[in-house]
Amino acid sequence: MLAAFFSLILRDMRLGYAQGGAAGLVIAFYAITISLFPFGVGPDAEILARIAGGVLWIAALLAALLSLDRMFQADFEDGSLDSLTLGPLPLSLVALAKALAHWLSMLLPLVILSPLFGLMLHLDGASIYVALLALLIGTPALSLIGAAAAALAVAVRRGGALIALLVLPLYIPTLIFGVGAVEAVSGLGSVSANMSFLGSLSLIFAVLGPLAAGGALRLALE
Repeated sequence: MLAAFFSLILRDMRLGYAQGGAAGLVIAFYAITISLFPFGVGPDAEILARIAGGVLWIAALLAALLSLDRMFQADFEDGSLDSLTLGPLPLSLVALAKALAHWLSMLLPLVILSPLFGLMLHLDGASIYVALLALLIGTPALSLIGAAAAALAVAVRRGGALIALLVLPLYIPTLIFGVGAVEAVSGLGSVSANMSFLGSLSLIFAVLGPLAAGGALRLALE
């Protein structure tokens, strides 16, 4: 079962980079979105530094949304999802493996690139470090929540809009605590408290997300 779990993660990661360049598209979207903010609000370093935490998190959130609709859709359309139900993994673990593959291939590169964009937005060293750590802790929740929404919309043609409506309200707590952690560096709260809440959200959805996704996939395949 463990071998099947990791094999599924590696398979989805390979497909993320090979099938239509989805991972590259997400990274490009993240970079372009952040790069547009200095043109929209002006080049003032103080303003950019003040909004940088929100910019990094909103760009990551939107980039995550961009790829959620294909998490299960391709497997559903070509029959691979039916084959996975006959394998050794329960559907909840299939969903967890796909969520982890989505995070590793789509969102982890954004986390790694975030210090570069933090510099572009004139964040200081301490804020960049906190932003990087907050994204590392909090972005798994985006993939785990997205897995449940993608499973609910798997049988819906062009379900991207439905997925967005489902996940955006659930993303708000992660967004609030992620931005709060960066702003806390300036004394506007507690960094450790915001990090703790981010970690708690990721752990909670690591349990609830795959269970909900597994149930939704079971209904879609019946």
